[in-house]
Amino acid sequence: MRTDTILKYAGERIPRYTSYPTAPHFTPDIGAVSFARWLGELDPAEPVSLYLHIPFCRTMCWYCGCHTKATRRLAPVEAYAEVLLKEIDTIANRTPGRLKVSHIHWGGGSPTYLPAPYFTALMDRLRHRFDVLDDAEVAVEVDPRIFSPEMAAAFGETGVNRASLGVQTFDEEVQRAVNRVQDRDCIEACVNLLRASGVTGINFDLLYGLPLQTVENCVASAETALEFAPDRFSVFGYAHVPHMKPHQKMIRDETLPGAAERLAQADAIAEALARGGHVQIGLDHFAYRTDPMAIALATGNLHRNFQGYTTDAATAIIGMGASAISWMPQGYIQNTTNNHEWERRVEAGDLPVARGYCLTPDDRLRRAIIERLMCHLDVDVDAIAAAAGTAFDMPDLSAFEHAGIISREGNRLAMNPGYRPLLRSVAAAFDAYLPTSTARHAVAV
Repeated sequence: MRTDTILKYAGERIPRYTSYPTAPHFTPDIGAVSFARWLGELDPAEPVSLYLHIPFCRTMCWYCGCHTKATRRLAPVEAYAEVLLKEIDTIANRTPGRLKVSHIHWGGGSPTYLPAPYFTALMDRLRHRFDVLDDAEVAVEVDPRIFSPEMAAAFGETGVNRASLGVQTFDEEVQRAVNRVQDRDCIEACVNLLRASGVTGINFDLLYGLPLQTVENCVASAETALEFAPDRFSVFGYAHVPHMKPHQKMIRDETLPGAAERLAQADAIAEALARGGHVQIGLDHFAYRTDPMAIALATGNLHRNFQGYTTDAATAIIGMGASAISWMPQGYIQNTTNNHEWERRVEAGDLPVARGYCLTPDDRLRRAIIERLMCHLDVDVDAIAAAAGTAFDMPDLSAFEHAGIISREGNRLAMNPGYRPLLRSVAAAFDAYLPTSTARHAVAV
């Protein structure tokens, strides 16, 4: 019965709700002028977070949905880093003083494709232009295939304390099918380098729904991953969107598992990680029971932003690099996704903004409801509305109630944990824009 109910919704295309409203609703009407004003209005007493995007990889993984470009030449990567140094200055020059920083996150692409001296130079520039707090989390997404002793040393010298490894699967046949071959020895060498350099927080990314994946090889990968004792896992379903990412056409449709198989794989991975002592966080993260993220879940202090689930409570995330998104108290800003346009505008001293969104009071209310639901699987809508000083008209949730997906007492909702895969579907009921949206999102399961 549970499986049938979940599969009824599985094919619906639903946003991941790392923001609300979601990125398809950003508009060019909100641009560099707005961003400059918003930066100037930041409270210097409140810590901010920084995100840096490196849109380069050495090779393209065929499942990838990120904004990135594969190149064997380091020259464009180095040139990009030089411009990123200038964007750091451009941003810092528009803020009210030397802002405190509580989190730094490097994403991509592959940030570790940067030559180590450039990574060090960028971190030094951040620390010079911002007041990076002593207890700040500095997290970097790592490609184990290209992680070098030189980069490990740079991590140690610059204070990196969390790394997220793109493991995805340990099955060699699946690895070949997605053009990402990395054996156990490769992962072990990377983990050893990280820990020797002082990186104490390690996250493994795992994927299900890849070509040739089965429940058996998904469980085997999860159990192998547990042997490395990472404190966190991110477990994502592969989103097959070749209309948006043409390189995904290298993955043949007939090799992909169906919805029922995807659900079984996700369930099996979750069960394996639970046996290993990990608590499920929201929809797709797992943390060891003593990890700060597990504690944030237990205390009601978990958050969700463009990097996924987080303990980061900052109300401003400043994004730098091509396609980077900023999360500001007033709304959202996204840089141009075109690397050459981004470089040209930064070189000219401009903020390289392509589009953005200014939040309305209704947006803020719905965002709070959706974030609480996505993080904690329950929400007291009346309490959130009262805190905002407004009323809220509840959507029709009767289908979810009758199916046993949620329980409800007045306007307080709780997800049935067995229907966790439908969390995005329930959150979508509070999305005022989705019914008229033409954007194509990932499938619900």
